[in-house]
This record gives sequence, structure tokens and C-alpha cells, in this order.
Amino acid sequence: MPLLFSYGTLQQDDIQVATFGRRLHGSADTLPGFAKGLLPIGNPEEVTRSGMTHYANVTFTGEPASLVAGTVFEVTDAELARSDDYEAPAGYGRIVVPLSSGRQAWVYLHASGTRTD
Repeated sequence: MPLLFSYGTLQQDDIQVATFGRRLHGSADTLPGFAKGLLPIGNPEEVTRSGMTHYANVTFTGEPASLVAGTVFEVTDAELARSDDYEAPAGYGRIVVPLSSGRQAWVYLHASGTRTD
């Protein structure tokens, strides 16, 4: 089964149910060598719909001490495709990364970079 690391909204039960049709069960893990930041949401309709003004994002720092906390989930290939459908409209793509636990997982990051606040 593919592993999916989430540091943002895919950790929320309501988003999981809307995206996958079920709650996911996962475990805490960290993403080394990345930093978490914020990216402004440019679409006013998305701001109204989501109630958020910024998306979470991660960027590579290369610093082993730089860690992003999150949750790693086992998902099916079909669920991974559904998470692509959820993330792609906001400009996110996925890459495989090593987690602190030693497991390899997919993670989404925004293509245009991040603003760290």
C-alpha cells in the first residue's frame, strides 16, 4: 500500500471523509530536511469556501534538524488518485520523501514555492 504523509488539511476527519469516503488511520511521523510555511490563497472563492486565507506548504531546506510534523497514512492506489484530485487544483504535486521513521511516503508540495511566516 502507498504511504501518504500529510502536514495539512488531509489530517482533518471531514476532509478525509469528503475526499476518500472514510476516515484514515495513521501514525505520527516527521519529514526531515523541510520547513513548513504558508502560501496565500489567491482565489477569493476558495477563501470563502474554505474559510482559510493561506495554504500550508513545505519547502526543502536540506537541514536534517529542520522537521515538519504530520501524519503518515496507508492509502490505496485509488485513494492516492483521489488525493491528487484534491490537491492538484490548488497547485500541489507529490513527490516521494524519506520520513524520520525510515519509511518512504508521498507528500504534496506547492509548485510555486512558499512564504514562511
